[in-house]
Amino acid sequence: LDYSQIELRILAHVADIPALKQAFLEGQDIHAMTASEMFGVPIEGMDPMIRRQAKAINFGVIYGISAFGLARNLRIPRKEAQDFIDRYFQRFPGIRSYMDETVAAAKRDGFVTTLFGRRIHTPGINDKGPKSGNARRAAINAPIQGAAADIIRRAMIRMPEAIRDLDARMLLQVHDELIFEVAEADVDRLIPVARDIMQ
Repeated sequence: LDYSQIELRILAHVADIPALKQAFLEGQDIHAMTASEMFGVPIEGMDPMIRRQAKAINFGVIYGISAFGLARNLRIPRKEAQDFIDRYFQRFPGIRSYMDETVAAAKRDGFVTTLFGRRIHTPGINDKGPKSGNARRAAINAPIQGAAADIIRRAMIRMPEAIRDLDARMLLQVHDELIFEVAEADVDRLIPVARDIMQ
């Protein structure tokens, strides 16, 4: 079982982006919604290429992607990639605010925190030159990835007790998913129990 688009969900929460939060609540295709918001195209019958560009921007922004990196990923001119990024931040200014505030906190404190208060240190955040860009991107991403890690760890801690009456065991965690080994007869019982714990 896996967490669907957990990092984008956490970003929507920590940056307090009403449009993204509402899209998740309504079960919308978040990449199509972003494309619709950015490019003014209807979600229904959307060109898959436009959705793919929005997906690259959604995930790229979390990792502090540059216009150069986005241009390379989408195989488009750098100017066009910069226009996409600029449009994204115009449409979702709360994300830019979150990024700026997070970097400022990292520079001031030397660390950032996850939603659960876990500290992640940010060495090099006050350096000059190319290294500072990497440290800045890491500071922006760490609270998001860190919160996702905290969430799945909390589920893992609670899982053994929740499934002890089933012929099942949690085998491993891979990024945002938990993998189980379960007797065929208990599959239908395991799924709702594991889902409840993860949620």
